[in-house]
Amino acid sequence: MLIAVIDYGSGNLASAARGLTLAAQRLGLTANIRVTSNPEIVAKADRIVLPGQGAFADCAAGLASFDGLGDAMRERVEQGVPFLGICVGMQLMAARGLEHKVTPGFGWVAGDIAPLPAQSLRLPHMGWNELLFTPGAHPLLDGLRLGDHAYFVHSYALTGGDTDDVIARTDYGGPVVAMIASGNKAGTQFHVEKSQEVGLQILANFLTWAP
Repeated sequence: MLIAVIDYGSGNLASAARGLTLAAQRLGLTANIRVTSNPEIVAKADRIVLPGQGAFADCAAGLASFDGLGDAMRERVEQGVPFLGICVGMQLMAARGLEHKVTPGFGWVAGDIAPLPAQSLRLPHMGWNELLFTPGAHPLLDGLRLGDHAYFVHSYALTGGDTDDVIARTDYGGPVVAMIASGNKAGTQFHVEKSQEVGLQILANFLTWAP
């Protein structure tokens, strides 16, 4: 199994690769995990992970700056390869981002990436928050329990999307989208690679996910 962790100058690449390696080991899977900006490797990947941190527009520009990388990723995902976006990597799945300026996203899910409405709370939203979900609602949630927490760092979140795409939320001054899934594409607003056992369970689920 070839897993491409997209390197476009943003995201916790080493942490994501380590998490995937540990998850594969726990499952007894032989996985070739490549942190790469090479479109030829991405075009052959069996699974694709897109980490991200920072501003939506900066991440979108960073991905576009690598010749052929974004096109190879989108083409491979459109062929049905499972995709996981992490933090801003998830946000890029939306129609557009509204951070600093309007920036088009991939359009894989409906909605905008807009400022969190938690005006009375500290921003960015940083720390451990409970995941709110229906057990068994999606394979990526397998093995998770109500009350499990994940690690968030963000000031923007998905708004106005299709509720059918939302598989988990959290609460920070109101409901906040925490996980999305549509077809073979999924994303976590939280840093799955920093979420300890919960994150490893989600990564393991991703490695065995057959959408």
